[in-house]
Amino acid sequence: MSPWHVGFSVVATDVGGGFSIGLGGLGFMIGVAGSWMLFTGLIGAWLAAVFLIPKVREIGDEVDLFTFPQVFDKFFTPGVGLVAGIISAIGYLGFTSSQILAGAKLASATFIELDIQTAAIIMGIIAVGYTVMGGLKAVIYTDTIQWAILLFGLIFVGIPISYYAVGGYDALSTVLAPEFLSLSNITWQDFANWGITIIPIWFVGMTLYQRIYACRSEKDAKKAWYIAGVLEYPLMAFMGVLLGLFARLAFQQGMFAADGFTTMAEMDAEMGLPLLLKNVLPVGMMGIMMSAYFSAIMSTADSCLMASSGNIVSDIIERKFNISESSSLRFSQITTLIIGAVSILIAITMTNVLELMLLSYAFMVSGLFVPIIGALYWKKSSSTGAIAAMLGGGFVTLLLTWLSGDTITLFGASFGNIQMPYGLDPNLYGITISFILFVSLSYWFPSQEAGA
Repeated sequence: MSPWHVGFSVVATDVGGGFSIGLGGLGFMIGVAGSWMLFTGLIGAWLAAVFLIPKVREIGDEVDLFTFPQVFDKFFTPGVGLVAGIISAIGYLGFTSSQILAGAKLASATFIELDIQTAAIIMGIIAVGYTVMGGLKAVIYTDTIQWAILLFGLIFVGIPISYYAVGGYDALSTVLAPEFLSLSNITWQDFANWGITIIPIWFVGMTLYQRIYACRSEKDAKKAWYIAGVLEYPLMAFMGVLLGLFARLAFQQGMFAADGFTTMAEMDAEMGLPLLLKNVLPVGMMGIMMSAYFSAIMSTADSCLMASSGNIVSDIIERKFNISESSSLRFSQITTLIIGAVSILIAITMTNVLELMLLSYAFMVSGLFVPIIGALYWKKSSSTGAIAAMLGGGFVTLLLTWLSGDTITLFGASFGNIQMPYGLDPNLYGITISFILFVSLSYWFPSQEAGA
């Protein structure tokens, strides 16, 4: 596939409904400074183009790879690839759920009589249905169309109409606090935490490896990644937070009072953007914007669903069972359908899109980032070190995330509300533990499979 086609598909997958709604929430809470979150996406894309793609393409051309965990098979034992496949499948299951939840929030805020649970079921059925029927090629083609619809809706409908509806720059500069218009309205910890979570995903994302293999050459793949980085920042970053900023202004002007939102205590930041669109867009224009955001959500949900299914079929089940080529397609479709149903159930039980999405990112990143870098660039890497790093890093991050949340009582003891040192994300400490385990156990338990 061509680099422009793949580049659009990459950014459509990465900056889908979760980031669209999540960026709107950031714009609502902190203003234009929320755009820095996608600057880390630009960094990650360009670093991957320089350091990852040349290695991955060389290996893929040698042994005909199709999934991310298969890279581990090249350097380590099959068991390492199996563990990587399980971690990746779980992470993308959560990510698929976050996209369905994003669509549900958008739909329920727009259509008053539709609750979030029902909206999630409708959203999930549509996304799962055409992914089951279409497969990866259809996913990549539809990504381009869906992102084109998103750009059209934001540039020509959502941003200009919302801007004038809330009073333009005069209202922005007089009603909102000055920090909402400042790019410095974040702490260094905010930027570090976004970078810790988002940059490494460009090295471990199953959806990205699928697209690297889909490119005609290494040169085309690198070009696609450079294109994707620019599309993320500044293009999508500022469009997303600007609409969130307009929503904050509309809220402070009392525009959402008729919907029952009069105080910040009643307001969910991620609902600000859908409420803004509902209140300022006329019939017809509202339909275009709904198409735009639902397209963004679909473009990520289908890719993540396909990635999780690919992990389970290719990297888990087919390692243990011989599935004939004639029945492989149908088996993959059934697996995708089951995973889709589970992702809908998860979406129904969660409340925060960005939280669910970043937690899914963190689970994959903290376990898989260090082993893949070691496999590609450190000749002393071993299978034992890789498995320990995957499990240790991932579970340390989940444990710290759980402990840093709200206080809970378990067997008479209270846990939670623990502050991370320097306010940094638990993912940093998970990656650190992963690195320590990987290096130390690779030295203590060397294996012949190690080395790039």
